[in-house]
Amino acid sequence: MTSSPLLSLPGAVPAESPDEGVAGHYGDPFREQRALADGTAFVDLSHRGVVTVTGEDRLAWLHLLLTQHVSELPAHQATEALVLSAHGHVEHALYLVDDGTTTWAHVEPGTQGDLLAYLESMKFFYRVETADAGDAYAVVHLPAGNITEVPADWAVRETPWGRDVFVPRAELEAFAGRAGTPAGVLAHEALRIEAHRPRLGLETDHRTIPHEVGWLESAVHLNKGCYRGQETVARVHNLGRPPRRLVFLHLDGSEVKLPGHGAPVRLAEDGPDGRQIGFVTSSARHHELGPIALALVKRNVPADAVLLADTVPANQEVVVAP
Repeated sequence: MTSSPLLSLPGAVPAESPDEGVAGHYGDPFREQRALADGTAFVDLSHRGVVTVTGEDRLAWLHLLLTQHVSELPAHQATEALVLSAHGHVEHALYLVDDGTTTWAHVEPGTQGDLLAYLESMKFFYRVETADAGDAYAVVHLPAGNITEVPADWAVRETPWGRDVFVPRAELEAFAGRAGTPAGVLAHEALRIEAHRPRLGLETDHRTIPHEVGWLESAVHLNKGCYRGQETVARVHNLGRPPRRLVFLHLDGSEVKLPGHGAPVRLAEDGPDGRQIGFVTSSARHHELGPIALALVKRNVPADAVLLADTVPANQEVVVAP
């Protein structure tokens, strides 16, 4: 993996898995979170995969493969979509925008190869071309409120929480120089967790279905035609019984340790040796809320139950209703 040139900025400390290649922070994660919250910062996400699809059939073709309705996606309108297995399990998450001639997507680091292999296998007679554009383009996130001017010919995903800009790599350092204060991915992750937004590979495992993590609202269109895994989506939606649900956790601030990804979650009343009822997916220290986390727990866990995330007491906030 190529390291970002922005790791040469003052104070930059490299991030750990799954975000190797960019800065975890630049010396003060709380200050960086506040700068993101007030719109004066940017986040280097140049380690993420970038995939493009061109050709006159691109949107109609993607519509057949993805969980989202994209056949009539207006130019410059951002959306999210998933690729599911035949059994409805989440395999890929794509963050999309179409500029009128090209569909752009950024994806989790290292997943673009498998995604492109799947897309290539499904081309058949459609007039489309797919490409790994990660060597030529990098993703930079500008939070809501950041007024940095972006060239009109660059692809941009504009969402309620900010803009994801597909920056030509040759211009990454120059763009960063005028985009505000650099903020690391630790700050970006803390605000993502606060907003309850799931991330592939953290909030998901090999058996995750979209209903469990709240992707029905943002990445799945329930009234579109058939796509791989659609039967599972429809069945579970109609029955209303996903096996697990995402929760937001307010962790006990007196504990020094943050529970890491995969840490067991138990009912507090059962103690640290009790039966595991879920696992921590992501955790962070938030500049206002203190230590927070997301976790996947069994659907029937009472929404008002106090939990133990590893050994840390935690109160739940419902993300996906039981």
